[in-house]
Amino acid sequence: MTRLYSMRTLLNAGAAIAALTAVPAMAQEAPDQQQTADAPADDAEIVVTARRREETLLDVPVAVTAFSAAKLERTGIVDLTDLQNVTPNTTLKNARGTNSTLAAFIRGVGQQDPVPGFEAGIGIYLDDVYLNRPQAAVLDVYDVDRIEVLRGPQGTLYGRNTIGGAVKYVTKRLPDHFEANLKASYGSYNQADGIVSVSTPINDMIRIGVSGARLTRDGFGKNTYLGIDNYDKNIWAGRGTIEFESPDSRMFVRITGDYTDDKSNPRNGHRLIPGIASGAPVLSNVFDTRAGLNNPKQNIQAGGLSMTASVELTDHLTLKSISAWRKDRSFTPIDFDALPSVDVDVPAVYRNEQTSQEFQLAYKSDKLNGIFGYYYLGAKASTTFDVLLSTTVPNFNANTKGDVRTETSSIYGDFTYDVTPQISLSLGGRYTWDQRQSYIFKASYLGQSADFGGNPILLGAPSTDFRGVANFRRFTPRASLSFKPVEGHMLYASYSEGFKGGGFDPRGSATSAPASNPAAGATYQDIYNYLRFKPETVKTYEIGWKGAAFDRRLTWALDGFYSDYSDVQVPGSVGCLIGGVQSFCGITTNAAKATIKGIELETNATLARGFAGAGSSLYFAGTLGYMNAKYKTFIGPTGVDVAKVRVFQNTPDWTLSGTLGGNIPVGSGTVNASTVVSYRSLTHQFETASPFLDQPAYTLLDAHLTYTFGGGRYSIGVHGKNLTNRIYKTAGYQYIRTDIAGTPINLLNQPVPNGPYVPTLGKEGIATAFYGNPRQVFGTLTARF
Repeated sequence: MTRLYSMRTLLNAGAAIAALTAVPAMAQEAPDQQQTADAPADDAEIVVTARRREETLLDVPVAVTAFSAAKLERTGIVDLTDLQNVTPNTTLKNARGTNSTLAAFIRGVGQQDPVPGFEAGIGIYLDDVYLNRPQAAVLDVYDVDRIEVLRGPQGTLYGRNTIGGAVKYVTKRLPDHFEANLKASYGSYNQADGIVSVSTPINDMIRIGVSGARLTRDGFGKNTYLGIDNYDKNIWAGRGTIEFESPDSRMFVRITGDYTDDKSNPRNGHRLIPGIASGAPVLSNVFDTRAGLNNPKQNIQAGGLSMTASVELTDHLTLKSISAWRKDRSFTPIDFDALPSVDVDVPAVYRNEQTSQEFQLAYKSDKLNGIFGYYYLGAKASTTFDVLLSTTVPNFNANTKGDVRTETSSIYGDFTYDVTPQISLSLGGRYTWDQRQSYIFKASYLGQSADFGGNPILLGAPSTDFRGVANFRRFTPRASLSFKPVEGHMLYASYSEGFKGGGFDPRGSATSAPASNPAAGATYQDIYNYLRFKPETVKTYEIGWKGAAFDRRLTWALDGFYSDYSDVQVPGSVGCLIGGVQSFCGITTNAAKATIKGIELETNATLARGFAGAGSSLYFAGTLGYMNAKYKTFIGPTGVDVAKVRVFQNTPDWTLSGTLGGNIPVGSGTVNASTVVSYRSLTHQFETASPFLDQPAYTLLDAHLTYTFGGGRYSIGVHGKNLTNRIYKTAGYQYIRTDIAGTPINLLNQPVPNGPYVPTLGKEGIATAFYGNPRQVFGTLTARF
């Protein structure tokens, strides 16, 4: 007993220290003792399926943050990108000029540029269906049960092997009674959102449901040249579901279809420097633009069908099948120079289609639990884009077409054995087969290409006309050991490997390939070797401590990790010469090694209960994320190691956030009030530091007030985001260098130079930024019948 008491004392003392030293943050919300029927009494008890079986957050030895539907509603979360402010070491943002394409980074791993030749570093799952491409992956939050963010490699438990982490968007199961849900929002910039969901049982075994969303907003700024809104929103979305459940509940089948149509205007950037050729001044409003490209009209259409069927074969074995088909198409005009002149104007179209099939066999018993699975994905991803450079040569067009076909299969398994009631051992592994078939075509034309209504004239022979096939195989293991010294505490240590397949740079230029025999010129093998990039791998070591103290008035999840990151894929683009004319070329760096180490802390504390009657509470919640990500080697195109002047994209050293809130009974309902402060340190947009585009540290302040009544059936809310109206950059383009006496300077950690600026593509000079949302205040009304 003395030894046990000492252990409890030590753990509780550590808990108090963790609570006192944690910088305020919010990933697990504090207990709410009188919440609606949809809100758990304690978000630490949210049931997640991070390990493909139902467990609470405190019981799963994985770094995972979960958001219940009630929490998402109370904190005014609109889409996936809002989650980055309250999740440690995570970046989720719109990819430059769109509302719908996602750029995701977790623990330093991700993908900045959504070109089709690369797999995403972070897996996005919609009801267990992996979204193979980032286009249309900025999912709006409606009809959702919960969202889970898993950090670190995921491969032994999930359909697709994802090297950096996963975001799981889980929609609600249909109830066994008629139900209608309505939500309306109105606020700043004429934001007007409406969401309707209706479901009903047909009989004892069959239920159907439909939901629709209309999401609109005027622009934060104006396109002063085209006379249209900039940063507006114009989205229609819908989902339909049919569920079948056998009378004994041993068989369940769910068929779902969803569709999204985004007709928002192109989101164009703000120039940071005057036009070099035109002398156009910098606009005063960062959300304004003078971009002149509007062909094609921006439009993103995406949808899919899925069927999930599970059968309990025995009391111990469950067989599950997940079948899915998805397709999306994105037309987007990208005006790099953000001026009326046709100077690096890029009409583009992305087309993606995927079919996937997964089988899982899950086993459960008193001591042994686990899963064995098979996964298949067949995907087509293509892009066509012009780079219009009329200021360089009148009507000049550097056109690129890239088509990538992916075939991948894998088998995986992960099992946990409870050695004793306190000690559990998990072992898992995955073997993956990846094949990439690529077609890359680059040519110079006069005039816009036929894909966008033009009738171009070919200038000389194509610079690239390449077809190639590459195969990649990899075994990735995982092991975890957890120990529960006393009730309410768990310590764990794990090792996992992640793998992301290679391929061919879909924007690469064959004319840039070095020739093995210069006299004879570059051969097919030379071009193959130049355009091909290798797989990247990560090996992650992690330790963690999850626990509760003071009668569960304090809960926490603390982890530390160390990752060896090899063959890092860094896609990019540069100005180059093709046929003696300045043009556009893709360039992929694949000769980098790095280490990433960090810590993550999520706390949740009830500060007071019953101070204003039964059900009242005051709570604090917090997260802290710290990372030290460094390149050890980074071999550039010239063969020189430039690791000392290379940085990690979208990976701030510190991510912190904090919430202070309370619940007070009022009349027949409950008022919930909270304020959220989030902080992100210096963030680099690209692998080369830029005083133009890098975002210095900044803090955001949000506040929320909701009143829930009628037994949780109705709620009224007021939400304020970025209340201090902080202006901060989230992305951008740069195609200039700065010379002093004709010598380029190193821009790392330098103040923004005054010039002279030398364009590296086009004539106007490109330093164009995109910004996070300004101050927004909106009200919400929800009703459940």
